[in-house]
Amino acid sequence: MKAAEVLRILELLEERGLRAWLDGGWGVDALLGRVTRRHDDVDVVVESAALDDVLVALGSLDYRVAEDHAPTRVVVRASDGRQVDLHLVLFDSDGTAWQPGACPDGSDCPYPPSGFGRGRILDRDVPCISAELQLEHHRGYEPRPHDRVDMANLAERFGLTLPHPY
Repeated sequence: MKAAEVLRILELLEERGLRAWLDGGWGVDALLGRVTRRHDDVDVVVESAALDDVLVALGSLDYRVAEDHAPTRVVVRASDGRQVDLHLVLFDSDGTAWQPGACPDGSDCPYPPSGFGRGRILDRDVPCISAELQLEHHRGYEPRPHDRVDMANLAERFGLTLPHPY
């Protein structure tokens, strides 16, 4: 997944009035303000209630549902292999978003209001998940090598303490 495609996806969703935030590897790179590694896909947090509209929008870019794990997530893939992992959230009255069943123990995963921030990709300001929330969401499972590098980069840049097992 190239940076230009990530921006194209975010711009399309924004044009259609659909809220979306980068998560995962592209979210880390947005927070760091630079591309640090190759990305196979892009993780995007979207509102569950807007899923149908998000799918129609992404369909205009040749994305089709490849894996349906709703209400937690939906993976869409284009015919050329481009892939978007949609993380589905529901907002409560205090502004906390909840991703159903997304915690390692199967419980709902919180996204507190302070967890929604901004970053940069190719000199464009983009919505993304905060460094603190990225770190929190990377707990509870065995990190892959790129997870270790991503979290170390965030910890260094934002002065965060890495939890076990990082």
